[in-house]
Amino acid sequence: MLNLRPMTGRRRFLSNAAAALAGAGIVPGIQASDPPVVSNPRATDGDERFEPNWDERLTMTVGEKSGDLIGHSDRVIQAALDYVARLGGGTVKVLPGTYTFRNAVWLPSRVRLLGSGADSVITRGASVRTDVTADSDWYDQEITVKDASAFQVGDGIVLQATNPHNNGATVIKRTLVARNGNRFKLNDGLRENLWTSGKPTCASLFPLLTSEHTADVLIENITLDGNRANCENFNGNYGGCVFLQDCNRYVFRNVEARNYNGDGISFQICHDVIVENCHSHDNTDLGVHPGSGSQRPIIRGNRLERNSQGIFWCWGVKYGLAEDNVIDGNTLYGVSIGHNDTDNVMRNNQIRNSGKFGILFRDENRGIDFWANRNVIENNIIENNGGEDGAAIEVTGQTKDIRLSGNSITETRGAAKRVGIRIAEKVGQVALADNKISGFSAEIVDLRPKA
Repeated sequence: MLNLRPMTGRRRFLSNAAAALAGAGIVPGIQASDPPVVSNPRATDGDERFEPNWDERLTMTVGEKSGDLIGHSDRVIQAALDYVARLGGGTVKVLPGTYTFRNAVWLPSRVRLLGSGADSVITRGASVRTDVTADSDWYDQEITVKDASAFQVGDGIVLQATNPHNNGATVIKRTLVARNGNRFKLNDGLRENLWTSGKPTCASLFPLLTSEHTADVLIENITLDGNRANCENFNGNYGGCVFLQDCNRYVFRNVEARNYNGDGISFQICHDVIVENCHSHDNTDLGVHPGSGSQRPIIRGNRLERNSQGIFWCWGVKYGLAEDNVIDGNTLYGVSIGHNDTDNVMRNNQIRNSGKFGILFRDENRGIDFWANRNVIENNIIENNGGEDGAAIEVTGQTKDIRLSGNSITETRGAAKRVGIRIAEKVGQVALADNKISGFSAEIVDLRPKA
């Protein structure tokens, strides 16, 4: 029962005196405006913010020939992750070996997936595609396919079709969980009409690592190989060596993401993601794809090589930092930034040998003010980017309030019609300071009307 009796005179005096001493800063270590410091945390049920730094945590090992769990497929790694997650979190150590997936591994919250570097390789087999031959409604949980010979129960698949109502694209990712001939049950309902009029297909396409609505995950020291030569392209809004949706506080460290027919590392509406000291290379599409709505990504110390684009800031990515990256040999752009991607900083990067532009500020003419405003490009080395009439930095649309400062922008292949910085006619305020530009036919081409 709540005690509503008034405080005695002595108790009231002591309480008031303690508050006054704390407010005056007389009690050591306490200021009026500061909360108490948690100096000796205990494990408290429900408190996920403060916890002791335990010397030993739950760890499961996975290996081809030895370990707590033995195998070489997605199932053995998934089983280990699910085990430690059930007990509140822990580490799954992937021992040296090659692990060939038929489905994505889904990452639960509060786990660490730790590989053995180049000796722990996650890959996949060749992709296959077949027609879906029977109509399924949005509430159905099964499909019928033309040729089921290459599919197994447990496979990850994507169903793709033309939406019968608006002619848009339908993309549904599922797992096959039961079978009767050419009929398969799915792990979840379709929630979209999949009618034969939209020419639906079923393909064995999936990300290698994926998750939705999870948090506090570390992926470290592991190699992901997408078998690009034997797989169809899978759009980076749905797949990649890594694909995350609606996740928070993920860290990728010393991860190699290579040879995916799509993106290397892609995350959509994910906040406080760190990609650090990773090598994303030889992917068909994007090296690192901080996707729509992602807040505060940090992309630091990575090598992003021979993708179509090194870093693609998607829609509404804000307060991000890209620094100390080597971005080399990407076929389109080293860095692309556009639709409402604001208040980001790109500094101390090396951007070389991009096919079209080193850095592109995209023209996002979709509304009143959807351009990449208030971004900072500083202290980067930008060298030998674009074709004979290309530009190292191309600023288009109505981009405004950006700062380009302290960059070394060079061209050693011959001037041709190449430009250091090109600014389109409708661009707003651009602050230029202390850039060193050399080797171009023109250092700066500013197409804005003169005042």
